[in-house]
Amino acid sequence: MRKISDYVEMAANEYLQETGKDELDALWVAEYFQDCGVLDDYPMQDLVDFFTLVQKSLTVIIARTEKLTRLQQGKSSRTATRKNKP
Repeated sequence: MRKISDYVEMAANEYLQETGKDELDALWVAEYFQDCGVLDDYPMQDLVDFFTLVQKSLTVIIARTEKLTRLQQGKSSRTATRKNKP
């Protein structure tokens, strides 16, 4: 049996890959909750709480990705500036 945090992380990553959106769709998460075994492993887990956890995880993943993108863009611009100097 997986931990609930594993289900949350998997749901957030899968949703981001499938849709690319940062706002979680209630129908999508309800289907995931039922079809991917969360309900079987955690019958007392509340869907609304699961939705909230997945949305938080999704927000963290997106923020981390945006930060990494900004850092890499900064590195690229600094490298390009150094190459242009005589």
